[in-house]
Amino acid sequence: MFCKAFRVRASTAIKGSERKKLRGDVAAAFPSLSAERLAELIPNKDELNVIKIYTHKGEAGTVYTNSRNPILFEIEKALYPTVYTLWVYPDLLPAFSTWPPVLQKLAGGADLMLPGVVVPSSGFPQVERGTLCAVTLLGNRAPVAVAAAAMSTTEMLAAGMKGKGFAVLHTYMDHLWEYGDKSCPPTLAPLVADPAEKENAENEEEVEGKKPGNRFSTDTPQHVNIGDLSLKEQNSCAVVMGKEELNESRAAEPAEDGSTGAQQDAEDSRTPQEQMDALFNQCFFHALKCKVKKSDLPLLTSTFLRSHMFSCCPAGQQLDIKKSSYKKFSKFLQSMQQQKILQVKELTKGVESIVEVDWKHPDIKAFAVPEGFSSASAAQDSKSEDREQVYRAPEIIPLYGVSAKMVPLFQDSGHRKGSILSSSEVRNIIINYVKTNELVDETNKNFVKVNAILCDCLLDKSEQDEISHLKWDDLVSRCLERLQPLHQVTFCGQEPIVRKGSIEPIDISTAQRSSNKKVTIIRNLELYGLDPQCVANILQQKVQASTTITPVPGAKDRVQVQIQGNQVHHLAKMLLEEYQLPRKYIQGLEKAPKLGRKK
Repeated sequence: MFCKAFRVRASTAIKGSERKKLRGDVAAAFPSLSAERLAELIPNKDELNVIKIYTHKGEAGTVYTNSRNPILFEIEKALYPTVYTLWVYPDLLPAFSTWPPVLQKLAGGADLMLPGVVVPSSGFPQVERGTLCAVTLLGNRAPVAVAAAAMSTTEMLAAGMKGKGFAVLHTYMDHLWEYGDKSCPPTLAPLVADPAEKENAENEEEVEGKKPGNRFSTDTPQHVNIGDLSLKEQNSCAVVMGKEELNESRAAEPAEDGSTGAQQDAEDSRTPQEQMDALFNQCFFHALKCKVKKSDLPLLTSTFLRSHMFSCCPAGQQLDIKKSSYKKFSKFLQSMQQQKILQVKELTKGVESIVEVDWKHPDIKAFAVPEGFSSASAAQDSKSEDREQVYRAPEIIPLYGVSAKMVPLFQDSGHRKGSILSSSEVRNIIINYVKTNELVDETNKNFVKVNAILCDCLLDKSEQDEISHLKWDDLVSRCLERLQPLHQVTFCGQEPIVRKGSIEPIDISTAQRSSNKKVTIIRNLELYGLDPQCVANILQQKVQASTTITPVPGAKDRVQVQIQGNQVHHLAKMLLEEYQLPRKYIQGLEKAPKLGRKK
């Protein structure tokens, strides 16, 4: 179900009464969950959000998140736990085991066939057709998939363990898992060890033995830590390689000198979170000292992270803010701002920019560039990083908020003031309302009779005595006009942002300056995740004309790009063809100079 990307329609916080209802729904769906565990899963104070989605097949669904991690999802009014929830409550569902190489097939969208199910000596749990089950890997009780049984336990055994056993709904490593913090399953030992597993473990130990100097664990290989699995594809065949397979080659490598070993031991003594914090600090100061110049400011924080800090990361390591103590890059920058290293301003909701850096700050001056990096190579890496960086246009969805005047029309469908809906949801609600109240005109079904609620919500005072019927299209369009306009912007790899009003288009205009010279002015680039400074640099190279960044008159913390000459043609090609932005979000393309024969 989530083997392909899903589309987010809206995201809202869950309030008190909604939490109580959700807690009741979860208790009804999973009666084995105790009251204490239920309170842990749906807490009273933690941040809970409900996200409306469309799956890749077009099915409408709902995802409930706690601190960014999906904990439940709902499809066709049925609640399902995610793997994040099952890792905390592994016994919530009856579990069936499979072999580790099968995991990649499940994550790719395949169902679990019965030949791939491991039969334990204690027998299968008793389930009926349609029962919700967890799928684990042999030797680890942490579930890696949520599935519905395609047949009962009795039918599975009667079929000789052949045929489809489980319809897989969600897996570790699918797109729903990727929406969370992308953590790996814990290693949970089986409650009762299977004799077959013990025998395999003993045989494995005889072959490999226990090496006293080995850093890596030599526990029973069936106790698989999913975080230690790397998935590869070779000639369309899935190969599962554990880290254990790398141990022999690593053990064969020559030992490093004592100082390196001591340094490695010191690093290993820190927690993974502390190591990630240190890596972020190193890359932050490295980027400020070697890559960012005063002329680059103001600089979008997303560009600073993507184009500057990432290229300062040492080989073999990767920056992941979710694994740090900050959890969000904005919080990391706030801590640096508190130390008066830099100043960050919010341009629009969710879009921040570095506007000032204290280059004389002791921490920047004292930072030593790590070995293997140099100022020249760092500058070259920055240029190559900029070239390789591919811009992805954000997904923009118009939304509508229920206003106080429109509440009577939407309250029967369970919505209230402030509820956020898509245009298709508004249309469906209107259609259901009309049909439920039998307002379709009997003589002409293209018309709808206007009752008291429709009259108050959709008609002006001057129209209320004159209009008794409305066409379907007129009915829906009037409804959309009277709802509060909103829009949702989703940048690649980030959570959706809902803003009030309609999104402002990228505004392109031309003006005349001294000596009758024309200039082209571009505004609102930040709203679409475009760094004005980067756009100015690219335009300057393409058209060989000078560019400047100036504040937008009358707009706080907004800037515009100004370039000499009428460059609308070049802008149109860059925005439409290279950046793949829809034409409807660009205003002023008609100002391009008309091409004609030169006399």
